[in-house]
Amino acid sequence: MNTLQVRPALLATGLLVALAGTAPAQAQTFSQPNPVLERIWEMGMEDSHLESLAHSLLDSIGARLTGTPQFDGANAWAVGTLREWGVDARMEQYGTWRGWEQGLLHVDLLEPRRRTLEASLLAWSGGTDGPVAGPVITVPETESDAEFQAWLQNDVRGNFVAISFPEPSCRPIDHFDQWGSEGARERQTALRAEQLERYRQMRTTGAATFRLQLEEAGALGILELSWRGRTGINTVFGTNTESIPTISLSCEDYGRVWRLAENGSGPYLRVNAEAQDLGEVPAYNTIGILRGTELPDEYIILSAHYDSWQAGDGATDNGTGSITMLEAMRILSEVYPNPRRTIMIGLWGGEEHGLIGSRRFAYENPDIVENMQALFNQDNGTGRIQNIGMQGLVNAHLHWNRWLEAIPSEISDRLNIASPGNPSSGGTDHASFICAGAPAFGLSSISWGYNPYTWHTNRDTYDKIVFEEVRHNATLIAMLAYLASEDPERIDRTRREGNWPNCSPGRTSSGR
Repeated sequence: MNTLQVRPALLATGLLVALAGTAPAQAQTFSQPNPVLERIWEMGMEDSHLESLAHSLLDSIGARLTGTPQFDGANAWAVGTLREWGVDARMEQYGTWRGWEQGLLHVDLLEPRRRTLEASLLAWSGGTDGPVAGPVITVPETESDAEFQAWLQNDVRGNFVAISFPEPSCRPIDHFDQWGSEGARERQTALRAEQLERYRQMRTTGAATFRLQLEEAGALGILELSWRGRTGINTVFGTNTESIPTISLSCEDYGRVWRLAENGSGPYLRVNAEAQDLGEVPAYNTIGILRGTELPDEYIILSAHYDSWQAGDGATDNGTGSITMLEAMRILSEVYPNPRRTIMIGLWGGEEHGLIGSRRFAYENPDIVENMQALFNQDNGTGRIQNIGMQGLVNAHLHWNRWLEAIPSEISDRLNIASPGNPSSGGTDHASFICAGAPAFGLSSISWGYNPYTWHTNRDTYDKIVFEEVRHNATLIAMLAYLASEDPERIDRTRREGNWPNCSPGRTSSGR
């Protein structure tokens, strides 16, 4: 086994002497003494800043849709935070995107009874320019295109239009297994499929085209539902309406309003939706650097996508990955401020729209990609990191085995290494660097209900973070960055045979 030693350069700073006299934090099992790793453990597990970072990012700044002022504010906050730690940081423009700003949204049912509804505005939706009120109608079954066009021209103007399929039950489907009689789940599934197919036949155009037809026909707004049967929670994405709001109601409220309209009970809504189209705006990544002292032109990158959808606060997608990398950089800036190789953090924009920010960075920085020692990316929720694939690199596991041997068994015993594994061509940002031939690794974590409970929903908020798990992740990332920086050898880029992805650099013009 090749042993990673503390470099003499650290002795010159006096850091080693200070670390040697520091008692290890908590129970931990190192295979051999290493004062830097012990200090990383202590800072990560006993002096974590994750809660305060999460509060600032999620409670104060909130959702970070690409092209919004909130995303720009989050980038500025990250740059300021990194600089406070002594990290050279900047916002780096990679292109432009469609700017949009959402304010308050209020949706009230006024008739036949009064109730405030649970609602989210879809990204890039138009607003209302003050409160508007009107009836709700549903989409009728029509026999011909002429009949459908007549409905658009004669019945839509001045109404809110409910265009989604109403769920027969908003219970999670697992309830029918847990409490239903024999075959309850199958019967419920069949009922839903039958009703959904009938409703689909009423719609002859895709949702995007249909929304524009309703907007042109004078609808006051569009009501939608995107429901997940395993949890009963809505996903909330984007729309293409510009002058009227597109609103996602909760499963329960959508069903109530739809049934009132369908049964002639006269539902009447009042909507106040604040939204503004900001035109084409700059789009940014946040980059931070601890410059290497011996091999400054070789790189370790701590990677996470920073953007989110707008309904929740982007906590587990991907606030947790972002604060993990920020916390790792904080620890390294104190414990290992003069790394052997350069250590960077990349908080990428535009991941939700095709990995755009990271793809542009990889495309525009071939020297960094060519001289990358390793990239560590985390993006799937709040759980403890468990699975790490070698991305088709046949010899990468030799480095990982050495690194994990040096890491406390309390962390390393939970990790599964898949070698050589399969290369990623999409899904999240390490794929941008795999496509460019670099040794980039996705660190996959335990689910904690990420999909379907928090992923792209309005439930993706601070309280869903399990900080005990994320502390382990940030500590692991800081240790891996140190070990990769000190490794006497570069990771071999020999790939297994097979099809390897060839990614485009990604769009950089405004879009949805």
